[in-house]
Amino acid sequence: MSLKRTSFVLLIAATSIATLSACATLQRGPVGNSAVPQPAKAVDLNRYAGLWYEIGRYENGFERGCEAVTAEYGLRDDGLVSVLNTCRQGGVDGPVKTAQGRAKVVVGADNAKLKVSFFGPFYLGDYWVLDRADDYSWSIVGEPSGRYLWLLSRAAQPPAQTRATILEHTKALGYDLSLVRETRH
Repeated sequence: MSLKRTSFVLLIAATSIATLSACATLQRGPVGNSAVPQPAKAVDLNRYAGLWYEIGRYENGFERGCEAVTAEYGLRDDGLVSVLNTCRQGGVDGPVKTAQGRAKVVVGADNAKLKVSFFGPFYLGDYWVLDRADDYSWSIVGEPSGRYLWLLSRAAQPPAQTRATILEHTKALGYDLSLVRETRH
């Protein structure tokens, strides 16, 4: 390869890395938990698969303006987990916005930690099931930085007692509840 072509390839690679880093930095919110704990329970992926409704989250750039947010997980034949995130942009009746990705299980984490990708073959995002109901009716999802948090339920409008339990467990995990943005459905 010529020196000119090598320099061009290196320049493109450096620019791409800088752009991705800048995008990631722009989407970061405040740290809501400076000591994120390890996941509390093993996860049975067959029981975790299916549709989840986001009932609350720490606001982030990639979900800004989203309401009626859902996440659907499925088990793929290749051992990965399919991910389909859906939201209504601007309100519960707004246009549908989707993001399709895949996740791989982190070895040795009892299926409670996944690496998620929405951008091709690179697994960039951590997805930790920090706690969940024994019957898989709710789940608390975070990642190591403490900047991201998702509160999930199998029901779009869970009973008040279920919502209170989720918030109680979230607080016990060390999360700042004042940063939780309720998701409308």
